Amino acid sequence: MSANYWESTQRRHWTFTKEELAAARQKLEDDNQELVRMFPLPQIRHLSIFFNQLMIRLSKRIQIRQQCMATAQVYLKRFYSRVEIRRTNPYLVVTTCVYLACKIEEAPQHIRLVVTEARTLWGDFISLDASKLGECEFMLISEMSSQLMIHQPYRTLQALRGELNMTEEDSQLARSIINDAFITDLPVTCAPHTIALAAILLALVLRPNQGPGASGSGAAAGLAAAQAALSQARGLPSPSPLGSSFSNPLIGSSPLPSPSLLQPGVANKGQLGDRLSRVQQFAAWLSDSNLDIPSMVDATQEIISFYECQEAYNEKLTKEQINRFVKARGLDK
Repeated sequence: MSANYWESTQRRHWTFTKEELAAARQKLEDDNQELVRMFPLPQIRHLSIFFNQLMIRLSKRIQIRQQCMATAQVYLKRFYSRVEIRRTNPYLVVTTCVYLACKIEEAPQHIRLVVTEARTLWGDFISLDASKLGECEFMLISEMSSQLMIHQPYRTLQALRGELNMTEEDSQLARSIINDAFITDLPVTCAPHTIALAAILLALVLRPNQGPGASGSGAAAGLAAAQAALSQARGLPSPSPLGSSFSNPLIGSSPLPSPSLLQPGVANKGQLGDRLSRVQQFAAWLSDSNLDIPSMVDATQEIISFYECQEAYNEKLTKEQINRFVKARGLDK
């Protein structure tokens, strides 16, 4: 494994622009127009949420670490950037990604255990024949050109925790946001440290009792504070909205919002002042760095957009549409 992300195969071969990724997916659909017509699927974000739920269920049964889960998520995105989903059994592909990720992250699981637990969860879609998983593993490795090592954002979070004076609560919230980021396209469009920094920023500005995906005026103010911090880091005189649904007229042109905007209606102003101070410190740290601030803006937008999209997710519909093409095409055999 390359110790340097900038020299890694992850950066050189598996980091795309949004346009490149969209073009690759569109090409797969264009090459499989009949399948696309016969078996419509939900938007890619809803599919990603569903696949993440499958991984969580399997990981709980075989008790694997979050890092293995994150690696499996990246494998899944890479694979489906080259193979049309409707030509595969997603239940088997998800299971294989988890199995392979455990190997690469040095937490191997016996193939029969993985097959048995997956079959317990999705008996109609997973064969008892362990060789099916072995065949899928070979196809997965082949499509990824045997480039399997993944640099992850968790190391950056751990390294900066002390330097940025993050509390345990801040750190846990940032880690949770990173976990959510792996459901998005960020792992194949952004550098790992960019994801970590976007998560840290959101963790610092979100209310402690909100957590990821929070909504309402408190979340809007917190996210507007993220916008202001990034604007300050870029040296802009006034913030421009990170997303239309989170623009906040209360911010005005001030470089950073007041503590009351970060957490309205809460009496403990000392705690709020401390939180605002950490946001300001982070903004100053960013402005002194050579980091790609526009990429951080894009990553923050993507995470916010994902939380908005998550509210419209329909698990039953997504599951029915996936099961339909798997059964109709005999991919469960």
